[in-house]
Amino acid sequence: MNLGTRGSPLALSQSEWVRSRLVEAHPGLQIKLVVIRTTGDGQQGEAEGTFFGSGGQSLKGIFVKEIEDALLDGSIDCAVHSLKDLPTEQPADLVISAIPVREDPRDALATRRGGRLEDLPEGACVGTSSPRRAAQLLAARRDLRIEPVRGNIETRLRKMESGALDAVVLAAAGLARLGLSDPDGRTRDGGARVCILPIDVCTPAAGQGALALETRTASRTTRRLLEAIHDEASAAQVEAERAFLEALGGGCRVPVAALARPTTSGLEMRGVVLSADGAARVVVEGACARGAGIEMGIGLAREALRAGAASILEGAPRW
Repeated sequence: MNLGTRGSPLALSQSEWVRSRLVEAHPGLQIKLVVIRTTGDGQQGEAEGTFFGSGGQSLKGIFVKEIEDALLDGSIDCAVHSLKDLPTEQPADLVISAIPVREDPRDALATRRGGRLEDLPEGACVGTSSPRRAAQLLAARRDLRIEPVRGNIETRLRKMESGALDAVVLAAAGLARLGLSDPDGRTRDGGARVCILPIDVCTPAAGQGALALETRTASRTTRRLLEAIHDEASAAQVEAERAFLEALGGGCRVPVAALARPTTSGLEMRGVVLSADGAARVVVEGACARGAGIEMGIGLAREALRAGAASILEGAPRW
């Protein structure tokens, strides 16, 4: 089996993890990682924010297209994506065949000395190129200065540790997968201290912390092999989150966040739609029985639109 992946340290770490899980489930299975350079890699941007589903920047699916092209032409059998990069609409001949167990979906604040968002000094400079993170940080603290910061996770950490930034916001899942943080919240090299941001301060991107294993729809053998590492609970969460995004309507550039979490009887979910500067914000929350996550996501999107999200969307740029 050929697994297609981006060449960033995080993408390679994720793909190695998938390969290990598949070999554990199918001893003797031969798996080769095929590194594919994408449009997004050339831009050195953050994975999040490349399409409407994650909060919108300038291009749609810039970390995805070349990998999907390799799937379609048969160069690879399976693509390993960070799910938050994957648009809600897929090519007709491709399908998400498995979603492995999800890592921590939350965002993390990294600083040199440690502390919470409220502990940062007045006018602190915080690094992020994610419109969703920037909008929520400004909604929480209007005094913050948001500085776009590019490159991989380690590059962004180094920029903060050099003193160019007071803090940087990163996905907790990325830090964990790269082994960059320890149980005490200190990065591996003893530098930055990491604090998880509360959900009500910074709700994650839909699908954050989850991987999507994409295949050709007709590849029945590959799809059967991937079933062994599919996690139903994680899939239910991200399906609800992506349903929320899709029901809001595609094609616009506006920060959107969504997180579904398991309860004893089903799921609970929080969805957020914001203006780019965080001045306007609509928050919706709900719960559903097991198996009704997609319907809940659609319902919460409609509720958000009635509560003011429609006005935010109308004022946003269109593709």
